[in-house]
Amino acid sequence: MKKFFFTAVVFSFVFAAPQNVSAQNILTAEDAVATALKNNYDIQLLRNDSAAYALDKSYARAAFLPRVNANTGLIYNNNDQLQKFSDGTTRERKGIRSNNLAGAVQLNWTLFDGFKMFATRDKLNEFVKLGELNIKNQMVITVAGVLKSYYNIVHQKQQIKAVEEQMSINEERVKQADKKLSVGLGAKPELLQAKLDLNAQKAARLKEQTLVVQYKEQLNQLMNVALNTPYDVTDTILINNNILLPDVMMAAETNNPQLLVTKKNIDINYLTLKERKADRFPIVSFNSAYNYSKTDNKAVVNPFTPLFNRNNGFNYGIGVTIPVLNGFNTKRLIQQTQLDIDYLKLSYQNQKSQIELGITNAFKDYELQKQALALEEENILLAKENVMISLERYRLGISTYLELRETQKSLEDGYNRLLLARYNTKLAEIELMRLKGDLVK
Repeated sequence: MKKFFFTAVVFSFVFAAPQNVSAQNILTAEDAVATALKNNYDIQLLRNDSAAYALDKSYARAAFLPRVNANTGLIYNNNDQLQKFSDGTTRERKGIRSNNLAGAVQLNWTLFDGFKMFATRDKLNEFVKLGELNIKNQMVITVAGVLKSYYNIVHQKQQIKAVEEQMSINEERVKQADKKLSVGLGAKPELLQAKLDLNAQKAARLKEQTLVVQYKEQLNQLMNVALNTPYDVTDTILINNNILLPDVMMAAETNNPQLLVTKKNIDINYLTLKERKADRFPIVSFNSAYNYSKTDNKAVVNPFTPLFNRNNGFNYGIGVTIPVLNGFNTKRLIQQTQLDIDYLKLSYQNQKSQIELGITNAFKDYELQKQALALEEENILLAKENVMISLERYRLGISTYLELRETQKSLEDGYNRLLLARYNTKLAEIELMRLKGDLVK
């Protein structure tokens, strides 16, 4: 009876006790997500694009302001001049030097352009919102990837625990087979098989440990931290059992970032259509200029040519540009923009259909895995009790090692199904939250 109690203690300790991680920091799922949102390259690139949109928006009011240009120039001349007149006289002079100074300040202010400037301003505002939605969409994708990678590591850690539990059983088998062989009640093949099974479990543990290291490096890449960064993850996978299909469906249309990005592109194209239609209207502008010019001739051939001439003055007026015919290019651009809008509307309906299908399939998988998880949690208790009974019977010589190996195999399969059902349930939950747009607030 003492041996039976000892076996039960081994089971509870190996499966329930956390591994020794005192030398490493525990990285929670929340910490991994926060690090990825801060460091992920894709998010940083989209933030740069969003900053460019915001910069354009900050200058949107410039479309309503006048354009002012100034120009000036100074020209020096050194000419030879020959003039012949109808009365037969000739005038010739070489090395005639002169200089000309000219300058102007011009103002052009568009007063009306078919409201195109208003559409452009609104379009720049929508681009800023589009940039924010693109960032959120990438954040949702990144968070989903980080969570899946993180819980994959947790899943492998739980697999290691299960393997170590199998190892404790095989160690007890080796011990009992060795005792039986030493007193003449057992056979050497029985001992050898127990050692082979133990070594197989040790090899399985090494494989799982290697997978944990590899999956950590994948998570490091998603978080954009240095490779070989030391940390450990938690030992449990918590499941949200309260997800309802109608709630996910209802929220997806208003929260899913992918759908919101397409909607925003439709809004932007409607504003582009306004810009195109504005090209059909006349453009009314206010024009004004101040001009200055000065000419200084050192010498002249013609007595009617002034040695010094200066002009300066101010002028202003209204200009109207009326589009008459440009090869029907405006009509073509309007039709092209309308086709873009129709395309985006079809794309939106297609995306919505795919997301609804994805939600339906993910929810079915979520419900299936929850049921499988509940069943396997019950089965694992039965399998563990069966192995403890078989191990005690084997110690007492009532059963053979083949019977014990069979119960061990049932326990191993039970752990594989249990851990896989738990992991798959979490993946389905993450996918539902991603499609719902609820991973990032």
